[in-house]
Amino acid sequence: MVIVVGVTGGIAAYKAVQLVRSFVLDGHEVHVVPTDDALRFVGRPTWEAISRNRVTTSVHDDVPEVRHVALGQRADLVVVAPATANTLAAMAAGLASDLLGTTLLATRAQVLVAPAMHTEMWLHPATQSNIATLRSRGVQVVGPADGPLTGGDSGPGRMSEPEDIHAAAQALLRGRRDLAGVTVAVSAGGTREPIDPVRYLGNRSSGRQGVAVAVAAAERGARVLLAACNVEAEVLRPAEAAGVEVRRAGSAAELSEVMREVAERADAVIMAAAVADYRVDAVSERKLTKEDGEPPVLRLVENEDIVAGLAARRRPGQVVVAFAAETAVGEELLARASRKRRRKGVDLIVVNEVGWGKGFEVAENRLLILGADDVVVADVEGSKRDVAEAVVDAVGVAVSAARGVG
Repeated sequence: MVIVVGVTGGIAAYKAVQLVRSFVLDGHEVHVVPTDDALRFVGRPTWEAISRNRVTTSVHDDVPEVRHVALGQRADLVVVAPATANTLAAMAAGLASDLLGTTLLATRAQVLVAPAMHTEMWLHPATQSNIATLRSRGVQVVGPADGPLTGGDSGPGRMSEPEDIHAAAQALLRGRRDLAGVTVAVSAGGTREPIDPVRYLGNRSSGRQGVAVAVAAAERGARVLLAACNVEAEVLRPAEAAGVEVRRAGSAAELSEVMREVAERADAVIMAAAVADYRVDAVSERKLTKEDGEPPVLRLVENEDIVAGLAARRRPGQVVVAFAAETAVGEELLARASRKRRRKGVDLIVVNEVGWGKGFEVAENRLLILGADDVVVADVEGSKRDVAEAVVDAVGVAVSAARGVG
């Protein structure tokens, strides 16, 4: 999901660095919008490095992109931490004197604020009135805590700890529970087919797209079972944080075994992993070396089509989704996707455009989703988390149709 973190001019701004990092590790797309005063506490390079996105404070930057409203429109959640007394007053009055102000006015997303100020400022009737006004408009408030403040004072006004703000944000993001009661099995990553104890046939899939799908489904209430093929721990961390049950696999044969098991418990099966079409017929028990003489000749045999097998064995009402990585474009891309959907017998096929600089090992992705009768259900481009939401939307519709709901 897209999270905008507003940072205002208080010493607690340093704590917001950890909050932003937590959102990034969860797999969200995070944009930091500091005020000019906030940058006197934590500089722009820090925010850009942590969020992995460009940072500006001015409505006059990125004018062609209409950034002063675009961020608010795209956001799934806006968090203001720390929220100073001045910021709360500006929000209550509807002021838009900087990029954060315009973002807050332009968004329809849930807004969460974490107040931070000295006790006298927090308890002042004006601040309490502003907080009451914001709450009446649906703004959620976390804290402030009671504890040590800057200058040796102590009392209510201390910003809540980053982990507490993060937990409050997660609770708000979980508010969309349209997949509650649904079990989803997802595969992610790329299979590796051994040649000898050292080498293997593999592909460039990192697993980020499949993990993003798993996290998106979990945050919308689904119980998610994830079969991870050679996915690094850092990539898997958002799924584990979202409560996804992770099973490991290495080769296509191992993945097939795991997917057969988890599919038995699933209402929807999403095969996002990049599965090798072929494996070596005879795996060497020792490392092949140049000392063996002539270069080895590898005889390849075809691997099982895992998703076709899952579709053939699916029980009534179960939805099966295939992924197809293709370098074709235009009409040929759609034609190949159509042929694959019919050959595999799946309900939906997600066509992932790949190439030397797209699809694998990049942050952005483009997907086409074809449904029954080869109708294009979605054509989406953006971050892997953005396109994951489109996949989960399509799966949710298919599951509801299979259950006769809606």
